[in-house]
Amino acid sequence: MEKELRTESDSVGELSLDSAAYYGIETARAKENFEITGTKLNFAFVRNVVLIKKAAAMVNKSYGLLDGAKADAIIAACDEILHGKHRKDFIVDAIQGGAGTSSNMNVNEVIANIAIERLGGKKGDYSVISPTDHVNMEQSTNDVIPTAGKLTVLSLAAELLAALKKLHLALLAKAKEFDGILKMGRTQLQDAVPMRLGQAFHAFATAVARSEERIRVSLGEMRTINMGATAIGTAINAREAYFTHITETLSLLAGEELRRADDLFDGTQNVDGFVAVSGTLKALAVNLSKMCNDLRLMSSGPRTGLGEIILPAKQNGSSIMPGKINPVIPEVVNQVAFLVIGHDVTVTMAAEAGQLELNAFEPVIFYQLFESLRALTGAVKTLSENCIVGIVANRERCAEWVNRSVGIVTALNPYIGYLKAAEIAKESLKTGESIRSIVLREGLMDETTLDRVLDPLVLTEPCGRT
Repeated sequence: MEKELRTESDSVGELSLDSAAYYGIETARAKENFEITGTKLNFAFVRNVVLIKKAAAMVNKSYGLLDGAKADAIIAACDEILHGKHRKDFIVDAIQGGAGTSSNMNVNEVIANIAIERLGGKKGDYSVISPTDHVNMEQSTNDVIPTAGKLTVLSLAAELLAALKKLHLALLAKAKEFDGILKMGRTQLQDAVPMRLGQAFHAFATAVARSEERIRVSLGEMRTINMGATAIGTAINAREAYFTHITETLSLLAGEELRRADDLFDGTQNVDGFVAVSGTLKALAVNLSKMCNDLRLMSSGPRTGLGEIILPAKQNGSSIMPGKINPVIPEVVNQVAFLVIGHDVTVTMAAEAGQLELNAFEPVIFYQLFESLRALTGAVKTLSENCIVGIVANRERCAEWVNRSVGIVTALNPYIGYLKAAEIAKESLKTGESIRSIVLREGLMDETTLDRVLDPLVLTEPCGRT
């Protein structure tokens, strides 16, 4: 059965559309022009564009700028979308030319056609509700799209921050659980000096908390928006009542303390705030990846590696080697880190490439930044839930490495000197005799002093402090 069609026209010409579609001609043209990634707009982003349209309609109605019936129909249409309806009608590719105009028009057209039907008209009859004159009233793509991008970063980052908080607590719990376990510390993959396993996990927790705070601080820039700037910052076509009240109205709807940029030209042309957020995500990715490298090393084996910790067995590790279990959770976190680091390069270059009064490359900035936030949230959740909470310490193996290592000889430097300590270390490595035994045999220190110097607390805390 053939689809029923409707015809719409614009300044380019006419186009036939599926009569059931709520999107219009501008969206259809964008669909044809931008078959790029096969990925549609992030729906969280769509919702935030819709939220802006609702705020605009509310302000325009309140101050008599837009007919009340039209405004009410637009607001009701927005509410339908905000409740999850009509998702299939947002069809434009996430990456597109035009600085996000296609995204803005996709939303404008869907809202307009829903509102038209609510007023008794037929889709495409824009004499009832116009996507540009009514839904987009007082606005420009150039203030709507960056503002929606910032709101989306805030909402996606909230999920990431909640996941990081859980990871931080899980790492602190392991730090406490493993605090009494002595292990060898290593620098440049070589034996260094002893430490406690709990100290390693506490360092992981500290790095996560620092990343969490760094992200939180960077999000402050996302609360400064350029609504009312319209095309380039002059606020052309934005009447005073709208210009004065749009930011506060949007703040109420979004549940965020938003403020209008002091310099609307800067707020429209520069997107370095997104670069700042992306940079904090890259820093988090680096910390997570380093932690996962350490987890994989400490768990390596189980017989021929370090084997100091045992990661939870989550799935078979090989299609040919029976019984092999791989560190799949740390591995996937490593891969997410690589992804995020690459996204940060894209965000950086796209932000740098803006010219004059507008950055045309916000679509790719958002595509990569939203993906970084989403992927990091998933990675942090699985790391916490499927790895960290189930880690078990291999106490015997930790003790074995400490007892076999010559690293404790470093603690004797203040008592017997570096050169003598080096001689003892070489002898221990050559003969297998313990450091303690050699020192006592040669009468270099009395047993009481040696036991005090080699006490685990003295070895692992500054001046033996707890």
